[in-house]
Amino acid sequence: MSTTPLSRSRKRLMAAAASVALAGAIGFGAVTGGTAPVYAEAVRVEAPQAPGFADVVQQVSPAVVSVQVKARIDPAADRGMSPFSDQQGFDNLPDNHPLKRFFRQFGQDGNGDQNRPRFNRRDGSQKPRPVAQGSGFFISEDGYLVTNNHVVSDGTAYTVVANDGKEYDAKLIGTDPRTDLAVLKVDASTKFTYVGFADDAKVRVGDWVVAVGNPFGLGGTVTAGIVSARGRDIGAGPYDDFLQIDAAVNRGNSGGPAFNLNGEVVGINTAIFSPSGGNVGIAFAIPASTAKQVVQDLMKNGSVQRGWLGVEIQPVTADVAESLGLKDEKGALVASAQDAGPAKKAGIAAGDIITGVNGQDVASPKELSRLIAGITPGKSVDITVWRNGKAETLKVDLGEIPGGDKQASADQPASPAEPSTLADLGMTVTRSEDGNGLVITDVDPSSDAADRGIQAGDVITAVNAVAVQSAADVTKALDQAEKAGRKAVLFQISREDSNRFVALPLNQG
Repeated sequence: MSTTPLSRSRKRLMAAAASVALAGAIGFGAVTGGTAPVYAEAVRVEAPQAPGFADVVQQVSPAVVSVQVKARIDPAADRGMSPFSDQQGFDNLPDNHPLKRFFRQFGQDGNGDQNRPRFNRRDGSQKPRPVAQGSGFFISEDGYLVTNNHVVSDGTAYTVVANDGKEYDAKLIGTDPRTDLAVLKVDASTKFTYVGFADDAKVRVGDWVVAVGNPFGLGGTVTAGIVSARGRDIGAGPYDDFLQIDAAVNRGNSGGPAFNLNGEVVGINTAIFSPSGGNVGIAFAIPASTAKQVVQDLMKNGSVQRGWLGVEIQPVTADVAESLGLKDEKGALVASAQDAGPAKKAGIAAGDIITGVNGQDVASPKELSRLIAGITPGKSVDITVWRNGKAETLKVDLGEIPGGDKQASADQPASPAEPSTLADLGMTVTRSEDGNGLVITDVDPSSDAADRGIQAGDVITAVNAVAVQSAADVTKALDQAEKAGRKAVLFQISREDSNRFVALPLNQG
């Protein structure tokens, strides 16, 4: 097979073309095949059209601020710590450690002189010192803004830093520790960019959220994620109903908003779950529906007025529902009605299950607490209870929470263990000295009663809402429940002046 040699001019032309192609591929270069250089055009690839957050961030960022809190601190207790406290372990580092030098130089004072006097007034009084920083956001053009109560709770002076760097003095309008919310007000001639609350009833698990805030004092930081769960109870208070999100939230994000893609606030970032103190993808936000109601009250009155029912309540378990003939494990079981409380005056008693408020179903004790708290004290409400195998409706005039430490919901007892076969109750009893109930003298440690927390010294005051004064009364109540086809019997247990209900399974032969 033979080959034909290329002509000299053709070789030069192909070499020039190859050089142009190579230059275009790398975005620069020149070809000198003629009298003037030929410059290649850089390659440009059209980016794929993917959803982003830049538009919403551009619109909402001017409404989000950093909140700096100051207080007058006892100089003996003021050690001049940086925003990173010794709980982080930095104070335990060697003096020549680079991190120690860094935080000494760039601590909260902005210089290395941490031991200078804290007084600069003629009368010797103290200037407010920084004690906390967090985030917040404007909800009106005239300067009302929302943050967390735990951000401002120790403060005496407040400074708001906008995203353009301008600083404004703010005054505290009101706080609500129960929901960890606070409202500040900036008095200025400026009309502030503000944001509104979303209808969080439409928020779904999996929806995008964008968190904007002031993590670690950096200011103006944006992170994104999704709604991971709804209705989280983290033990923060009686009205827990948090949104869980996985957008990065860290210290300093507290009080900052979580936005949907329409630029509406779906939640207020308030807590994180983290073994290390930093973001691990589990953050909790106060839902917009809760925040909106509380904020309106704080702006109007400086405090929040909540309805008070005056009951101690506990969850309705499967055993409890079975013992009382309920189809579903819903509602709130009344452990006791407090003396002089609205519920007791209206006839609500221990053993009742509250299943509705003004026609709205009650799914749990937490939901009952939130519903009652959302009603103004003094208003009359219709409370639906399950009693003696049927539903009844009672009219209750709600009171106002007395003293600040009463709640619509009492602490919930520990959840009972899984049901197991019961050969007998596993208890010995004796009549109480006052004749009201039976004192438990011994509990078989392998019995269901022991599993459910019943112990010697407890008093059985009623079985299936019937008062008992002897072992025969208990046996009679068990027989009646068995004839009615019940699989469990509800025992009312008294311990140290508090009541709770425990469902024990019946012997099924």
